[in-house]
Amino acid sequence: MPLGIDRTHFYAEKVKRQEKDLRTKDERIAQLETENSMLYLKLAQLHGTVQTARQENASLNGQVESEQHFRSNVSETAFKLQRELETIKNDLRSVQSIAIDIPEQFEKYTSQATKVVQRHRQVFQSQSSSMTSLQSQVTSMELALQEITERHSKEKKRRQELHNILMELRGNIRVHCRIRPLMEFDCGNEDSGSLGKSGSRSEVVVHFVDDENVCCRTAKHNKVFEYERVFGPTESQNGVFDEVQPMLTSLLDGYNICIMAYGQTGSGKTHTMLGSHKNEDYNPSRDPHRDEGVIPRAARELFRLITEKQSGTHKVEVSVLEIYNNDIRDLLSNDPSIKHDINTSTDGSVSVPTLSSKQVDTVYDVMCLVQHGLRTRRESATMVHEHSSRSHLVVTLTVISQAPSFFSRTASGSSQDLQRDLRGRSVSTSSVPNLGSLSNTWSGAEQSAASTPGMGAVIRTKLQLVDLAGSECVGMSGVKGAALREASNINKSLSALADVLGALAEHRSHVPYRNTRLTHLLQDSIGGDAKLLVLLCVSPAQRYITESLQCLGFGTRARQVQRGPTKRRLPSSAEKVDSSSVRTRSVSTVTGPSFIPKPT
Repeated sequence: MPLGIDRTHFYAEKVKRQEKDLRTKDERIAQLETENSMLYLKLAQLHGTVQTARQENASLNGQVESEQHFRSNVSETAFKLQRELETIKNDLRSVQSIAIDIPEQFEKYTSQATKVVQRHRQVFQSQSSSMTSLQSQVTSMELALQEITERHSKEKKRRQELHNILMELRGNIRVHCRIRPLMEFDCGNEDSGSLGKSGSRSEVVVHFVDDENVCCRTAKHNKVFEYERVFGPTESQNGVFDEVQPMLTSLLDGYNICIMAYGQTGSGKTHTMLGSHKNEDYNPSRDPHRDEGVIPRAARELFRLITEKQSGTHKVEVSVLEIYNNDIRDLLSNDPSIKHDINTSTDGSVSVPTLSSKQVDTVYDVMCLVQHGLRTRRESATMVHEHSSRSHLVVTLTVISQAPSFFSRTASGSSQDLQRDLRGRSVSTSSVPNLGSLSNTWSGAEQSAASTPGMGAVIRTKLQLVDLAGSECVGMSGVKGAALREASNINKSLSALADVLGALAEHRSHVPYRNTRLTHLLQDSIGGDAKLLVLLCVSPAQRYITESLQCLGFGTRARQVQRGPTKRRLPSSAEKVDSSSVRTRSVSTVTGPSFIPKPT
Protein backbone atom coordinates (compact mmCIF):
# COMPACT_ATOMS: atom_id res chain seq x y z
CA MET A 1 0.00 0.00 0.00
CA PRO A 2 1.45 3.36 -0.95
CA LEU A 3 2.51 5.54 1.77
CA GLY A 4 0.68 8.72 2.40
CA ILE A 5 -2.88 7.32 1.91
CA ASP A 6 -5.37 7.44 4.87
CA ARG A 7 -6.88 3.98 5.24
CA THR A 8 -8.63 4.39 8.59
CA HIS A 9 -12.01 4.89 7.06
CA PHE A 10 -11.60 1.80 4.98
CA TYR A 11 -10.79 -0.45 7.94
CA ALA A 12 -13.66 0.89 9.98
CA GLU A 13 -16.10 0.14 7.24
CA LYS A 14 -14.68 -3.30 6.85
CA VAL A 15 -14.94 -3.98 10.56
CA LYS A 16 -18.55 -2.89 10.58
CA ARG A 17 -19.26 -5.06 7.63
CA GLN A 18 -17.60 -8.04 9.30
CA GLU A 19 -19.52 -7.44 12.53
CA LYS A 20 -22.77 -7.29 10.60
CA ASP A 21 -21.98 -10.51 8.83
CA LEU A 22 -21.10 -12.10 12.17
CA ARG A 23 -24.43 -11.00 13.68
CA THR A 24 -26.22 -12.35 10.68
CA LYS A 25 -24.47 -15.66 11.02
CA ASP A 26 -25.25 -15.78 14.75
CA GLU A 27 -28.92 -15.12 14.04
CA ARG A 28 -28.85 -17.82 11.38
CA ILE A 29 -27.23 -20.23 13.80
CA ALA A 30 -29.90 -19.46 16.43
CA GLN A 31 -32.62 -19.92 13.83
CA LEU A 32 -31.10 -23.20 12.73
CA GLU A 33 -30.84 -24.38 16.34
CA THR A 34 -34.51 -23.52 16.88
CA GLU A 35 -35.48 -25.39 13.75
CA ASN A 36 -33.32 -28.30 14.90
CA SER A 37 -35.12 -28.35 18.26
CA MET A 38 -38.48 -28.29 16.49
CA LEU A 39 -37.34 -31.14 14.31
CA TYR A 40 -36.25 -33.15 17.34
CA LEU A 41 -39.64 -32.49 19.00
CA LYS A 42 -41.43 -33.51 15.84
CA LEU A 43 -39.26 -36.62 15.70
CA ALA A 44 -40.22 -37.52 19.28
CA GLN A 45 -43.90 -37.01 18.42
CA LEU A 46 -43.48 -39.24 15.40
CA HIS A 47 -41.83 -41.91 17.61
CA GLY A 48 -44.79 -41.71 20.05
CA THR A 49 -47.23 -41.92 17.18
CA VAL A 50 -45.42 -44.98 15.82
CA GLN A 51 -45.50 -46.63 19.30
CA THR A 52 -49.20 -45.88 19.69
CA ALA A 53 -49.85 -47.24 16.28
CA ARG A 54 -47.98 -50.40 17.13
CA GLN A 55 -50.03 -50.81 20.38
CA GLU A 56 -53.27 -50.19 18.54
CA ASN A 57 -52.20 -52.70 15.96
CA ALA A 58 -51.47 -55.26 18.71
CA SER A 59 -54.85 -54.59 20.40
CA LEU A 60 -56.59 -54.85 17.05
CA ASN A 61 -54.91 -58.18 16.53
CA GLY A 62 -56.07 -59.31 20.04
CA GLN A 63 -59.61 -58.12 19.32
CA VAL A 64 -59.58 -60.01 16.10
CA GLU A 65 -58.48 -63.16 17.91
CA SER A 66 -61.11 -62.59 20.69
CA GLU A 67 -63.78 -61.99 18.10
CA GLN A 68 -62.83 -65.19 16.38
CA HIS A 69 -62.94 -67.06 19.73
CA PHE A 70 -66.26 -65.40 20.58
CA ARG A 71 -67.69 -66.38 17.25
CA SER A 72 -66.70 -69.98 17.88
CA ASN A 73 -68.31 -69.85 21.39
CA VAL A 74 -71.42 -68.24 20.01
CA SER A 75 -71.76 -70.97 17.49
CA GLU A 76 -71.41 -73.62 20.21
CA THR A 77 -73.91 -71.79 22.47
CA ALA A 78 -76.33 -71.43 19.61
CA PHE A 79 -76.07 -75.14 18.99
CA LYS A 80 -76.78 -75.88 22.68
CA LEU A 81 -79.67 -73.41 22.72
CA GLN A 82 -81.13 -75.06 19.72
CA ARG A 83 -80.96 -78.43 21.42
CA GLU A 84 -82.55 -77.01 24.58
CA LEU A 85 -85.23 -75.34 22.54
CA GLU A 86 -86.08 -78.65 20.98
CA THR A 87 -86.24 -80.21 24.47
CA ILE A 88 -88.52 -77.41 25.67
CA LYS A 89 -90.76 -77.91 22.69
CA ASN A 90 -91.04 -81.59 23.52
CA ASP A 91 -91.84 -80.76 27.17
CA LEU A 92 -94.41 -78.23 26.06
CA ARG A 93 -96.13 -80.87 23.94
CA SER A 94 -96.29 -83.19 27.00
CA VAL A 95 -97.64 -80.34 29.18
CA GLN A 96 -100.27 -79.56 26.64
CA SER A 97 -101.33 -83.16 26.66
CA ILE A 98 -101.54 -83.07 30.49
CA ALA A 99 -103.41 -79.73 30.50
CA ILE A 100 -106.12 -81.30 28.46
CA ASP A 101 -106.86 -83.69 31.38
CA ILE A 102 -106.74 -81.00 34.14
CA PRO A 103 -110.36 -79.78 33.85
CA GLU A 104 -111.66 -83.32 34.25
CA GLN A 105 -109.47 -83.95 37.30
CA PHE A 106 -110.38 -80.55 38.79
CA GLU A 107 -114.06 -81.31 38.41
CA LYS A 108 -113.52 -84.68 40.05
CA TYR A 109 -111.62 -83.21 43.02
CA THR A 110 -114.15 -80.38 43.38
CA SER A 111 -116.98 -82.85 43.68
CA GLN A 112 -115.07 -84.83 46.30
CA ALA A 113 -114.29 -81.64 48.28
CA THR A 114 -117.92 -80.63 48.14
CA LYS A 115 -118.95 -83.96 49.61
CA VAL A 116 -116.36 -83.59 52.43
CA VAL A 117 -117.57 -80.06 53.19
CA GLN A 118 -121.15 -81.25 53.33
CA ARG A 119 -120.20 -84.09 55.66
CA HIS A 120 -118.26 -81.76 58.00
CA ARG A 121 -121.10 -79.28 57.92
CA GLN A 122 -123.46 -81.98 59.09
CA VAL A 123 -121.03 -82.97 61.85
CA PHE A 124 -120.65 -79.34 62.92
CA GLN A 125 -124.39 -78.88 63.01
CA SER A 126 -124.76 -81.98 65.15
CA GLN A 127 -121.95 -80.81 67.49
CA SER A 128 -123.23 -77.26 67.75
CA SER A 129 -126.55 -78.63 68.90
CA SER A 130 -124.80 -80.16 71.96
CA MET A 131 -122.50 -77.16 72.64
CA THR A 132 -124.96 -75.56 75.02
CA SER A 133 -125.18 -78.71 77.11
CA LEU A 134 -121.38 -79.01 77.15
CA GLN A 135 -121.02 -75.42 78.32
CA SER A 136 -123.48 -76.03 81.10
CA GLN A 137 -121.53 -79.17 82.08
CA VAL A 138 -118.24 -77.19 82.14
CA THR A 139 -119.86 -74.56 84.35
CA SER A 140 -121.12 -77.20 86.75
CA MET A 141 -117.69 -78.88 86.77
CA GLU A 142 -115.98 -75.56 87.58
CA LEU A 143 -118.34 -75.05 90.48
CA ALA A 144 -117.69 -78.62 91.65
CA LEU A 145 -113.93 -78.09 91.34
CA GLN A 146 -114.14 -74.91 93.39
CA GLU A 147 -116.16 -76.76 96.02
CA ILE A 148 -113.66 -79.66 96.04
CA THR A 149 -110.77 -77.19 96.36
CA GLU A 150 -112.39 -75.59 99.37
CA ARG A 151 -113.07 -79.00 100.89
CA HIS A 152 -109.46 -80.02 100.21
CA SER A 153 -108.23 -76.92 102.04
CA LYS A 154 -110.41 -77.72 105.03
CA GLU A 155 -109.37 -81.39 104.98
CA LYS A 156 -105.70 -80.38 104.76
CA LYS A 157 -106.05 -78.30 107.91
CA ARG A 158 -107.99 -81.12 109.51
CA ARG A 159 -105.28 -83.61 108.53
CA GLN A 160 -102.63 -81.45 110.17
CA GLU A 161 -104.64 -81.31 113.38
CA LEU A 162 -105.28 -85.08 113.32
CA HIS A 163 -101.61 -85.73 112.62
CA ASN A 164 -100.56 -83.72 115.65
CA ILE A 165 -103.25 -85.38 117.79
CA LEU A 166 -101.97 -88.78 116.63
CA MET A 167 -98.42 -87.80 117.54
CA GLU A 168 -99.64 -86.71 120.97
CA LEU A 169 -101.52 -90.00 121.45
CA ARG A 170 -98.34 -91.87 120.61
CA GLY A 171 -96.64 -89.93 123.37
CA ASN A 172 -94.67 -86.73 123.57
CA ILE A 173 -91.66 -88.82 124.56
CA ARG A 174 -91.23 -91.78 122.24
CA VAL A 175 -88.54 -94.41 122.67
CA HIS A 176 -87.18 -96.55 119.84
CA CYS A 177 -84.53 -99.23 120.22
CA ARG A 178 -82.03 -100.29 117.56
CA ILE A 179 -79.90 -103.41 117.93
CA ARG A 180 -76.75 -103.27 115.88
CA PRO A 181 -75.22 -106.42 114.33
CA LEU A 182 -72.16 -108.11 115.81
CA MET A 183 -68.81 -106.57 114.84
CA GLU A 184 -65.30 -108.01 114.89
CA PHE A 185 -64.26 -105.73 117.75
CA ASP A 186 -66.99 -107.35 119.91
CA CYS A 187 -64.62 -110.30 120.41
CA GLY A 188 -62.16 -108.21 122.41
CA ASN A 189 -58.97 -110.25 122.87
CA GLU A 190 -60.64 -113.48 121.75
CA ASP A 191 -60.21 -115.14 118.39
CA SER A 192 -62.55 -113.65 115.78
CA GLY A 193 -63.59 -117.21 114.92
CA SER A 194 -65.61 -117.33 118.15
CA LEU A 195 -67.76 -114.37 117.06
CA GLY A 196 -71.34 -115.00 118.22
CA LYS A 197 -70.66 -118.48 119.61
CA SER A 198 -72.18 -119.57 122.90
CA GLY A 199 -69.94 -118.98 125.93
CA SER A 200 -67.77 -116.35 124.18
CA ARG A 201 -67.73 -112.69 125.13
CA SER A 202 -69.35 -111.90 121.77
CA GLU A 203 -72.30 -114.23 122.34
CA VAL A 204 -75.58 -112.59 121.33
CA VAL A 205 -77.59 -111.83 124.48
CA VAL A 206 -79.81 -108.98 123.23
CA HIS A 207 -82.45 -110.42 120.90
CA PHE A 208 -84.97 -108.82 118.60
CA VAL A 209 -88.41 -110.25 119.50
CA ASP A 210 -90.81 -108.17 117.39
CA ASP A 211 -91.41 -104.58 116.35
CA GLU A 212 -92.15 -103.53 119.94
CA ASN A 213 -90.14 -105.89 122.15
CA VAL A 214 -86.49 -106.67 122.79
CA CYS A 215 -85.26 -109.43 125.07
CA CYS A 216 -82.04 -109.52 127.10
CA ARG A 217 -81.37 -113.20 127.77
CA THR A 218 -78.37 -114.42 129.81
CA ALA A 219 -77.74 -116.94 132.59
CA LYS A 220 -78.66 -114.27 135.15
CA HIS A 221 -81.08 -112.12 133.17
CA ASN A 222 -84.10 -112.89 131.04
CA LYS A 223 -85.98 -109.66 130.69
CA VAL A 224 -88.20 -108.24 127.96
CA PHE A 225 -88.30 -104.50 127.30
CA GLU A 226 -91.16 -102.88 125.41
CA TYR A 227 -90.83 -99.71 123.35
CA GLU A 228 -92.79 -97.89 120.66
CA ARG A 229 -90.56 -99.41 117.99
CA VAL A 230 -87.70 -101.93 117.94
CA PHE A 231 -85.31 -102.31 115.00
CA GLY A 232 -83.43 -105.55 114.47
CA PRO A 233 -79.78 -105.89 113.36
CA THR A 234 -80.80 -106.14 109.70
CA GLU A 235 -82.92 -102.98 109.69
CA SER A 236 -81.80 -100.39 107.12
CA GLN A 237 -81.20 -96.70 107.69
CA ASN A 238 -84.27 -95.94 105.61
CA GLY A 239 -86.40 -98.19 107.81
CA VAL A 240 -85.26 -96.31 110.91
CA PHE A 241 -86.02 -92.93 109.34
CA ASP A 242 -89.49 -94.04 108.25
CA GLU A 243 -90.47 -93.96 111.94
CA VAL A 244 -88.86 -90.54 112.40
CA GLN A 245 -90.31 -88.86 109.32
CA PRO A 246 -93.88 -88.23 110.65
CA MET A 247 -92.49 -86.06 113.44
CA LEU A 248 -91.01 -83.60 110.94
CA THR A 249 -94.47 -82.65 109.66
CA SER A 250 -95.21 -81.22 113.10
CA LEU A 251 -92.11 -79.03 112.88
CA LEU A 252 -93.68 -76.79 110.21
CA ASP A 253 -96.96 -76.86 112.14
CA GLY A 254 -95.27 -74.97 114.99
CA TYR A 255 -93.92 -77.71 117.29
CA ASN A 256 -90.38 -78.24 118.57
CA ILE A 257 -88.80 -81.62 117.82
CA CYS A 258 -85.84 -83.33 119.50
CA ILE A 259 -84.27 -86.60 118.33
CA MET A 260 -81.42 -88.01 120.39
CA ALA A 261 -79.34 -91.17 120.10
CA TYR A 262 -78.43 -92.80 123.45
CA GLY A 263 -76.23 -95.78 124.12
CA GLN A 264 -72.81 -96.99 125.06
CA THR A 265 -69.74 -96.23 123.01
CA GLY A 266 -69.52 -98.31 119.83
CA SER A 267 -73.25 -99.10 119.75
CA GLY A 268 -73.94 -97.26 116.45
CA LYS A 269 -75.23 -93.86 117.55
CA THR A 270 -73.20 -91.81 115.08
CA HIS A 271 -73.97 -94.31 112.33
CA THR A 272 -77.68 -93.93 113.10
CA MET A 273 -77.58 -90.13 113.25
CA LEU A 274 -75.07 -89.37 110.48
CA GLY A 275 -74.40 -92.58 108.57
CA SER A 276 -71.29 -94.01 106.99
CA HIS A 277 -70.14 -92.64 103.63
CA LYS A 278 -66.93 -93.86 102.07
CA ASN A 279 -67.45 -92.13 98.74
CA GLU A 280 -65.87 -88.68 99.02
CA ASP A 281 -67.68 -87.46 95.91
CA TYR A 282 -71.06 -88.09 97.48
CA ASN A 283 -73.39 -85.10 97.20
CA PRO A 284 -76.43 -85.32 99.48
CA SER A 285 -78.35 -82.78 97.42
CA ARG A 286 -78.14 -84.96 94.28
CA ASP A 287 -78.14 -88.62 95.22
CA PRO A 288 -79.17 -89.85 98.69
CA HIS A 289 -76.81 -92.50 100.01
CA ARG A 290 -78.39 -95.69 101.31
CA ASP A 291 -76.33 -95.46 104.52
CA GLU A 292 -76.98 -91.81 105.35
CA GLY A 293 -78.41 -91.29 108.81
CA VAL A 294 -81.19 -89.36 110.49
CA ILE A 295 -79.57 -85.91 110.26
CA PRO A 296 -79.17 -85.70 106.44
CA ARG A 297 -82.48 -87.48 105.87
CA ALA A 298 -84.29 -85.13 108.28
CA ALA A 299 -82.76 -82.08 106.57
CA ARG A 300 -83.81 -83.39 103.17
CA GLU A 301 -87.35 -84.06 104.36
CA LEU A 302 -87.55 -80.61 105.97
CA PHE A 303 -86.61 -78.85 102.74
CA ARG A 304 -89.06 -81.06 100.84
CA LEU A 305 -91.86 -79.98 103.15
CA ILE A 306 -90.83 -76.34 102.78
CA THR A 307 -91.08 -76.58 98.98
CA GLU A 308 -94.74 -77.50 99.43
CA LYS A 309 -95.33 -74.22 101.27
CA GLN A 310 -95.67 -70.75 99.82
CA SER A 311 -92.30 -69.46 98.62
CA GLY A 312 -90.56 -67.02 100.96
CA THR A 313 -92.47 -67.92 104.12
CA HIS A 314 -89.83 -70.18 105.71
CA LYS A 315 -86.15 -69.73 106.51
CA VAL A 316 -83.81 -72.30 108.03
CA GLU A 317 -80.75 -71.70 110.22
CA VAL A 318 -78.21 -74.24 111.47
CA SER A 319 -76.04 -74.29 114.57
CA VAL A 320 -73.61 -77.05 115.57
CA LEU A 321 -72.18 -77.41 119.08
CA GLU A 322 -70.59 -79.99 121.31
CA ILE A 323 -70.61 -80.35 125.07
CA TYR A 324 -67.10 -81.37 126.00
CA ASN A 325 -66.09 -81.78 129.67
CA ASN A 326 -69.34 -79.97 130.60
CA ASP A 327 -68.40 -76.93 128.46
CA ILE A 328 -70.24 -75.77 125.36
CA ARG A 329 -68.06 -75.41 122.25
CA ASP A 330 -69.38 -73.74 119.10
CA LEU A 331 -68.16 -75.93 116.22
CA LEU A 332 -68.97 -73.24 113.63
CA SER A 333 -67.05 -70.46 115.36
CA ASN A 334 -63.44 -69.57 114.68
CA ASP A 335 -62.90 -68.39 118.26
CA PRO A 336 -62.86 -71.38 120.65
CA SER A 337 -62.16 -69.12 123.63
CA ILE A 338 -65.71 -67.74 123.76
CA LYS A 339 -67.62 -68.83 126.85
CA HIS A 340 -71.18 -69.86 126.07
CA ASP A 341 -73.90 -69.57 128.69
CA ILE A 342 -77.40 -71.02 128.57
CA ASN A 343 -80.35 -68.65 128.98
CA THR A 344 -83.79 -69.78 130.08
CA SER A 345 -86.67 -67.48 129.11
CA THR A 346 -89.88 -66.94 131.03
CA ASP A 347 -91.76 -69.47 128.89
CA GLY A 348 -89.19 -72.18 129.72
CA SER A 349 -87.44 -72.15 126.34
CA VAL A 350 -83.65 -72.51 126.36
CA SER A 351 -81.18 -70.70 124.12
CA VAL A 352 -77.46 -69.99 123.77
CA PRO A 353 -77.28 -66.34 122.61
CA THR A 354 -73.57 -66.41 121.75
CA LEU A 355 -73.93 -69.46 119.50
CA SER A 356 -73.31 -68.75 115.81
CA SER A 357 -75.82 -69.94 113.26
CA LYS A 358 -75.81 -69.99 109.47
CA GLN A 359 -78.69 -69.64 107.07
CA VAL A 360 -79.04 -72.64 104.73
CA ASP A 361 -81.10 -73.36 101.65
CA THR A 362 -80.32 -77.01 100.81
CA VAL A 363 -79.45 -80.27 102.53
CA TYR A 364 -75.97 -79.93 101.04
CA ASP A 365 -75.47 -76.64 102.92
CA VAL A 366 -76.60 -78.30 106.14
CA MET A 367 -74.26 -81.25 105.80
CA CYS A 368 -71.31 -79.05 104.83
CA LEU A 369 -71.72 -77.18 108.11
CA VAL A 370 -72.21 -80.40 110.09
CA GLN A 371 -69.17 -81.89 108.43
CA HIS A 372 -67.17 -78.77 109.21
CA GLY A 373 -68.14 -79.15 112.86
CA LEU A 374 -67.28 -82.85 112.91
CA ARG A 375 -63.69 -82.06 111.91
CA THR A 376 -63.16 -80.36 115.26
CA ARG A 377 -65.29 -82.67 117.39
CA ARG A 378 -63.32 -84.41 120.12
CA GLU A 379 -62.56 -88.09 119.46
CA SER A 380 -60.08 -90.59 120.84
CA ALA A 381 -59.37 -94.31 120.57
CA THR A 382 -60.26 -96.64 123.46
CA MET A 383 -60.05 -100.38 123.96
CA VAL A 384 -63.76 -100.57 123.15
CA HIS A 385 -63.97 -98.30 120.09
CA GLU A 386 -61.32 -96.86 117.79
CA HIS A 387 -63.18 -93.58 117.15
CA SER A 388 -64.98 -92.97 120.42
CA SER A 389 -66.75 -89.59 120.59
CA ARG A 390 -65.69 -87.69 123.69
CA SER A 391 -68.44 -85.09 123.52
CA HIS A 392 -72.17 -84.70 122.98
CA LEU A 393 -73.00 -83.35 119.50
CA VAL A 394 -76.10 -81.14 119.10
CA VAL A 395 -77.18 -80.04 115.59
CA THR A 396 -80.07 -77.56 115.70
CA LEU A 397 -82.17 -76.64 112.66
CA THR A 398 -84.20 -73.52 113.46
CA VAL A 399 -87.19 -72.89 111.20
CA ILE A 400 -88.39 -69.29 111.05
CA SER A 401 -91.91 -69.34 109.62
CA GLN A 402 -94.42 -66.67 108.88
CA ALA A 403 -97.40 -67.00 111.21
CA PRO A 404 -100.41 -68.74 109.60
CA SER A 405 -102.73 -65.82 110.42
CA PHE A 406 -102.58 -62.06 110.14
CA PHE A 407 -104.51 -59.66 112.34
CA SER A 408 -105.33 -55.97 112.04
CA ARG A 409 -104.50 -53.31 114.56
CA THR A 410 -107.29 -52.17 116.82
CA ALA A 411 -108.99 -48.88 116.18
CA SER A 412 -107.15 -47.34 119.12
CA GLY A 413 -103.86 -47.93 117.35
CA SER A 414 -102.36 -50.24 119.98
CA SER A 415 -99.17 -52.02 118.96
CA GLN A 416 -100.51 -55.48 119.86
CA ASP A 417 -103.84 -57.22 119.43
CA LEU A 418 -105.02 -60.16 121.46
CA GLN A 419 -106.04 -62.89 119.01
CA ARG A 420 -106.39 -66.63 118.96
CA ASP A 421 -104.70 -69.24 116.79
CA LEU A 422 -106.27 -72.26 115.16
CA ARG A 423 -106.46 -74.13 118.48
CA GLY A 424 -108.05 -71.23 120.33
CA ARG A 425 -104.97 -70.21 122.29
CA SER A 426 -104.24 -66.55 122.95
CA VAL A 427 -101.55 -65.11 120.72
CA SER A 428 -99.96 -61.70 120.58
CA THR A 429 -99.02 -60.15 117.24
CA SER A 430 -97.32 -56.90 116.34
CA SER A 431 -97.00 -54.77 113.28
CA VAL A 432 -94.26 -56.28 111.16
CA PRO A 433 -93.47 -56.18 107.44
CA ASN A 434 -94.93 -58.92 105.30
CA LEU A 435 -92.77 -61.81 104.09
CA GLY A 436 -95.11 -62.74 101.27
CA SER A 437 -98.46 -64.42 100.75
CA LEU A 438 -99.03 -67.73 102.50
CA SER A 439 -100.92 -70.86 101.53
CA ASN A 440 -103.88 -70.69 99.20
CA THR A 441 -105.90 -72.50 101.82
CA TRP A 442 -106.32 -69.37 103.92
CA SER A 443 -109.61 -67.59 104.05
CA GLY A 444 -110.17 -64.52 101.93
CA ALA A 445 -109.85 -62.19 104.91
CA GLU A 446 -106.51 -63.74 105.84
CA GLN A 447 -105.24 -63.40 102.30
CA SER A 448 -106.28 -59.76 102.24
CA ALA A 449 -104.45 -59.11 105.48
CA ALA A 450 -101.38 -60.94 104.22
CA SER A 451 -101.19 -58.67 101.21
CA THR A 452 -101.23 -55.57 103.44
CA PRO A 453 -97.73 -54.30 104.29
CA GLY A 454 -96.91 -53.91 107.96
CA MET A 455 -98.86 -56.95 109.23
CA GLY A 456 -97.80 -60.40 110.42
CA ALA A 457 -95.72 -62.30 112.95
CA VAL A 458 -93.18 -65.09 112.92
CA ILE A 459 -92.90 -68.48 114.61
CA ARG A 460 -89.53 -70.00 115.52
CA THR A 461 -89.43 -73.78 115.87
CA LYS A 462 -86.35 -75.91 116.27
CA LEU A 463 -85.32 -79.42 115.37
CA GLN A 464 -82.60 -80.67 117.72
CA LEU A 465 -80.61 -83.67 116.52
CA VAL A 466 -78.43 -85.00 119.34
CA ASP A 467 -75.65 -87.57 119.06
CA LEU A 468 -74.80 -88.27 122.69
CA ALA A 469 -71.38 -89.45 123.69
CA GLY A 470 -71.34 -93.12 124.60
CA SER A 471 -71.38 -94.29 128.18
CA GLU A 472 -68.46 -96.56 128.94
CA CYS A 473 -67.01 -98.74 131.65
CA VAL A 474 -63.65 -97.26 132.57
CA GLY A 475 -62.21 -100.68 133.38
CA MET A 476 -63.21 -102.04 129.97
CA SER A 477 -62.20 -99.00 127.91
CA GLY A 478 -58.82 -98.69 129.66
CA VAL A 479 -58.73 -94.88 129.43
CA LYS A 480 -56.24 -92.86 131.45
CA GLY A 481 -55.31 -89.23 132.02
CA ALA A 482 -57.33 -86.73 129.97
CA ALA A 483 -59.43 -89.53 128.45
CA LEU A 484 -60.37 -90.67 131.97
CA ARG A 485 -61.54 -87.15 132.81
CA GLU A 486 -63.56 -87.10 129.56
CA ALA A 487 -65.16 -90.45 130.41
CA SER A 488 -66.00 -89.19 133.88
CA ASN A 489 -67.75 -86.10 132.50
CA ILE A 490 -69.59 -88.16 129.88
CA ASN A 491 -70.88 -90.66 132.44
CA LYS A 492 -71.78 -87.82 134.82
CA SER A 493 -73.84 -85.99 132.19
CA LEU A 494 -75.60 -89.18 131.08
CA SER A 495 -76.31 -90.03 134.70
CA ALA A 496 -77.74 -86.54 135.19
CA LEU A 497 -79.92 -87.11 132.13
CA ALA A 498 -81.27 -90.29 133.74
CA ASP A 499 -81.85 -88.40 137.00
CA VAL A 500 -83.89 -85.77 135.15
CA LEU A 501 -86.08 -88.44 133.55
CA GLY A 502 -86.48 -90.11 136.93
CA ALA A 503 -87.55 -86.85 138.54
CA LEU A 504 -90.05 -86.22 135.75
CA ALA A 505 -91.42 -89.78 135.96
CA GLU A 506 -91.87 -89.45 139.73
CA HIS A 507 -93.35 -85.96 139.44
CA ARG A 508 -90.86 -84.44 141.84
CA SER A 509 -91.18 -80.76 142.63
CA HIS A 510 -87.55 -80.16 141.69
CA VAL A 511 -86.05 -81.47 138.47
CA PRO A 512 -82.22 -81.19 138.42
CA TYR A 513 -81.85 -79.73 134.94
CA ARG A 514 -78.91 -77.51 135.89
CA ASN A 515 -76.69 -80.29 137.21
CA THR A 516 -74.95 -80.48 133.82
CA ARG A 517 -74.81 -78.40 130.65
CA LEU A 518 -76.36 -81.27 128.69
CA THR A 519 -79.54 -81.49 130.78
CA HIS A 520 -79.75 -77.70 130.99
CA LEU A 521 -79.47 -77.33 127.20
CA LEU A 522 -82.12 -80.03 126.61
CA GLN A 523 -84.43 -78.76 129.36
CA ASP A 524 -87.20 -77.54 127.06
CA SER A 525 -86.93 -80.72 124.95
CA ILE A 526 -87.05 -83.25 127.82
CA GLY A 527 -89.34 -81.54 130.28
CA GLY A 528 -90.84 -78.83 128.08
CA ASP A 529 -93.35 -79.00 125.28
CA ALA A 530 -91.16 -80.46 122.52
CA LYS A 531 -91.82 -83.82 120.89
CA LEU A 532 -88.94 -86.02 121.97
CA LEU A 533 -87.73 -89.22 120.31
CA VAL A 534 -85.04 -91.27 122.04
CA LEU A 535 -83.17 -93.74 119.82
CA LEU A 536 -81.61 -96.40 122.04
CA CYS A 537 -78.59 -97.97 120.35
CA VAL A 538 -77.70 -101.35 121.86
CA SER A 539 -74.83 -103.72 121.28
CA PRO A 540 -76.00 -107.38 121.30
CA ALA A 541 -72.79 -108.94 122.64
CA GLN A 542 -72.37 -110.56 126.07
CA ARG A 543 -69.33 -108.36 126.58
CA TYR A 544 -71.49 -105.25 126.95
CA ILE A 545 -74.39 -106.74 128.91
CA THR A 546 -74.05 -104.24 131.78
CA GLU A 547 -74.12 -101.19 129.51
CA SER A 548 -76.93 -102.72 127.41
CA LEU A 549 -79.13 -103.28 130.48
CA GLN A 550 -78.41 -99.74 131.65
CA CYS A 551 -79.36 -98.36 128.20
CA LEU A 552 -82.58 -100.40 128.03
CA GLY A 553 -83.45 -99.32 131.56
CA PHE A 554 -82.89 -95.69 130.56
CA GLY A 555 -85.40 -96.13 127.74
CA THR A 556 -87.95 -97.69 130.10
CA ARG A 557 -87.54 -94.76 132.49
CA ALA A 558 -88.01 -92.29 129.63
CA ARG A 559 -91.29 -93.97 128.64
CA GLN A 560 -92.64 -93.46 132.14
CA VAL A 561 -92.42 -89.68 131.87
CA GLN A 562 -95.87 -88.19 131.50
CA ARG A 563 -96.08 -84.65 130.22
CA GLY A 564 -98.91 -82.38 129.29
CA PRO A 565 -100.02 -81.98 125.67
CA THR A 566 -97.41 -80.61 123.32
CA LYS A 567 -97.79 -76.88 122.82
CA ARG A 568 -97.64 -75.21 119.50
CA ARG A 569 -95.20 -72.33 119.03
CA LEU A 570 -96.97 -68.96 119.05
CA PRO A 571 -96.15 -65.97 116.86
CA SER A 572 -93.39 -63.85 118.34
CA SER A 573 -94.34 -60.21 118.91
CA ALA A 574 -90.75 -59.22 119.58
CA GLU A 575 -89.30 -60.21 116.23
CA LYS A 576 -89.92 -58.23 113.09
CA VAL A 577 -90.18 -59.93 109.75
CA ASP A 578 -88.13 -57.66 107.56
CA SER A 579 -84.83 -57.91 105.77
CA SER A 580 -83.11 -58.47 109.11
CA SER A 581 -85.64 -60.92 110.60
CA VAL A 582 -83.63 -63.85 109.34
CA ARG A 583 -79.91 -63.62 109.72
CA THR A 584 -78.51 -63.57 106.23
CA ARG A 585 -75.02 -64.68 107.04
CA SER A 586 -73.88 -66.75 104.14
CA VAL A 587 -73.14 -70.42 104.54
CA SER A 588 -69.48 -71.03 105.19
CA THR A 589 -67.54 -72.46 102.31
CA VAL A 590 -66.80 -75.90 103.65
CA THR A 591 -65.40 -78.61 101.47
CA GLY A 592 -64.08 -82.06 102.02
CA PRO A 593 -65.19 -85.68 102.09
CA SER A 594 -68.79 -86.31 103.02
CA PHE A 595 -69.59 -87.55 106.48
CA ILE A 596 -67.14 -89.61 108.51
CA PRO A 597 -67.38 -93.38 107.91
CA LYS A 598 -67.23 -94.18 111.60
CA PRO A 599 -70.03 -95.69 113.69
CA THR A 600 -69.99 -94.57 117.32
